[in-house]
Amino acid sequence: MSPILEAVDLVRDYRLPRRSFRHPPGVRHALRGVSLAIGAGERVGVVGESGSGKTTLGRLLVGLDYPTAGDVRFEGESIVGRRERELRHLRRGVQMVFQDPMGSLDPRMTVGAIVAEPLAGLRAPGDHAARLAALLDAVGLPAGSARRYPHQFSGGQRQRIAIARALAPSPRVLIADEPVSALDVSVRAQVLNLLLDLADDLQLTVVFVSHDLSVVRFLCDRVAVLYQGEIVEQGLTADVYERPQHEYTRTLLAAVPTIEGGLPGVTVRPASR
Repeated sequence: MSPILEAVDLVRDYRLPRRSFRHPPGVRHALRGVSLAIGAGERVGVVGESGSGKTTLGRLLVGLDYPTAGDVRFEGESIVGRRERELRHLRRGVQMVFQDPMGSLDPRMTVGAIVAEPLAGLRAPGDHAARLAALLDAVGLPAGSARRYPHQFSGGQRQRIAIARALAPSPRVLIADEPVSALDVSVRAQVLNLLLDLADDLQLTVVFVSHDLSVVRFLCDRVAVLYQGEIVEQGLTADVYERPQHEYTRTLLAAVPTIEGGLPGVTVRPASR
């Protein structure tokens, strides 16, 4: 079966500012030939330390950035080099939940306007008011939340708002970029369980970008390990965690505390197929 989302030999370089007129601009190699095929219904973890290229890969997969070289394909169709209006199919099919909900939510807009904005922007058919009410209910927020503003909510609630917004156009793929790293420990399990429930109920494909290997271990079917812009190891989560082949993977795993029986408060079910 063909992958629903695929990275093919992705390279992403960023030009650095000149240190002086005598020195040419430097280059930061964020990604170096990354390939990753994601099947429909999979939960795939992308792990690595800060600066390894995880967020860059996520942004490329969702079409928020463009590669220096290589390709990104959604449902077999290349999205690289397309005009924004030509990416409407991708915008409906692939959405992203960002690390910092306060930074991704416009503080001047009500929650209702924030969540419903993709429906209008992508010209989604149907009753938008009914869809908004259903989305707020799906993420565990009362209908009255639509009239309030992001600053009136806790961090965990704001992340629920961000998830509702990402789900508004009924995507097939959800890319979650460190979605619980900015939250209190007591709230993380609630948000993780919400993501798992939604992935099962809506039959979502999930790409979970994280530096937290414990979380990825208990959420994902498959994992890819990024190091200095390259995938140095990938495979079934159990295989990679129990029999790591690359020295960098072994180093990462050695630093992870062992949590017997899973993550506290997180109930994980097998991904829907």
